[in-house]
Amino acid sequence: MSALNSKDLHVQGVAQLAKMLREKDVSAVEATQHFIARIRQNDGLGAFLSVNEDAALDAARAADARIASGNAGALEGVPIAHKDIFVTKDAPTTAGSKMLEGYRSPFDATVVTKLAQAGAVSLGKLNCDEFAMGSSNENSAYKPVKNPWDVSRIPGGSSGGSAAAVAARLLPAVTGTDTGGSIRQPASFCGITGIKPTYGRASRYGMIAFASSLDQAGPMAVSAEDCALLLSQMCGPDPDRDSTSLDVPAEDFSLRLNDSLEGLRIGIPKEFFGEGLAPDVRAAIDAALAEYRKLGATLVDITLPRTELSIPVYYIIAPAEASSNLSRFDGVKFGHRAKAYDDLTDMYRKTRAEGFGDEVKRRIMIGTYVLSHGYYDAYYLQAQKIRRMIANDFQSAFEQCDVIAGPVAPTVAWKLGDKADDPVANYLADIFTLPGSLAGLPGMSVPCGFGEGGMPVGLQLIGNYFGEARLLNAAHRFQQATDFHLRRPEGF
Repeated sequence: MSALNSKDLHVQGVAQLAKMLREKDVSAVEATQHFIARIRQNDGLGAFLSVNEDAALDAARAADARIASGNAGALEGVPIAHKDIFVTKDAPTTAGSKMLEGYRSPFDATVVTKLAQAGAVSLGKLNCDEFAMGSSNENSAYKPVKNPWDVSRIPGGSSGGSAAAVAARLLPAVTGTDTGGSIRQPASFCGITGIKPTYGRASRYGMIAFASSLDQAGPMAVSAEDCALLLSQMCGPDPDRDSTSLDVPAEDFSLRLNDSLEGLRIGIPKEFFGEGLAPDVRAAIDAALAEYRKLGATLVDITLPRTELSIPVYYIIAPAEASSNLSRFDGVKFGHRAKAYDDLTDMYRKTRAEGFGDEVKRRIMIGTYVLSHGYYDAYYLQAQKIRRMIANDFQSAFEQCDVIAGPVAPTVAWKLGDKADDPVANYLADIFTLPGSLAGLPGMSVPCGFGEGGMPVGLQLIGNYFGEARLLNAAHRFQQATDFHLRRPEGF
């Protein structure tokens, strides 16, 4: 490997790095060593919870052997890492919680397996809000993650470690999960690209559940092109292991990246541009939409009238499902168990009190309440009805447009600790991502400018069901015309 390549290796995207590996300009072992060194040098960001150097180098050597034999996969030798919500065989998986400290899964998540089969080399596990519950990555039981653009600010959550790792170029791409915006919002705050596919497109098997009807895996990377390469490998049916997996064949999302945007109808929901949207964010979004006009797209005014209801609906449905899903963590079979207790009930109580953080406890209590006798019909059932109305609103909108665009979040990333004592303020920051999640639609964040304090702003694109290729094409063409996705935080 030349000195130039060694110096600049981390600025290469997935597509460029994969090409370099195939053409043997760099070996997978050299690439892996380079990125491990960067991870060690930038440990202060808190992006990683564990790094498995030995296993990564073994996988890299195997990748080099496949490249040499002409049997390289689509991502052969490309270093990645997984959000610590995906179980990984013989490696730590904590979901950012003390409850699972020391846990090692006997199997890999389907997404982990699929990416490994494509040749990607996993370097370790990325920090996240505990059980993916949070919008700031301050809820990790181990350490908060810092935003590389300004280390006094949050990176967003719950996939904050994933977003920070890509923004700091510790890796070219990573996995994340999105329940109510946990790929899109941190991607926006950290100035990278991230996509949540249609619910059911990627298997949830081996993804530690938060809210089963909402959780979805997706990639986070520098560019839409890179996201397309990863998403193509992550998706596909998994009927034997995930009952919510859709019977939709895997797709090469990179095939339509260069389609013309001439005639593309972009819907602009008026509800996304109200008083709560910060002026600096609005300015960046307006400039991005003007760029789309230059690329041949047409802007169409639409309405999503139940946008504001998405917050109460989400924060009834998601905690209800979390209450059910997290009931398994009781100290009996795996995970944390209290050291001293009087009887079985006392063991349950102390184990869960010690193992769960405040936000997780808060959501379990909310969920248990809304599912309890006398309240189920008044809260949970009503929320499900409104959820269907929100999904119908999108279908009405898609009769007028092909893609919906708007902000990802009302503001840029805030300072660490600013909203730590106000969970409702954190919840309100998800207002633009929650509607698409409740409807199960694909959505993504695309870097589109900078706001207050020089912090990144992301443009949200939402597509109709199975519209990932169209979204990625729209994002890619925008990125061909701009360079926001290529800009890096100073020092990285």
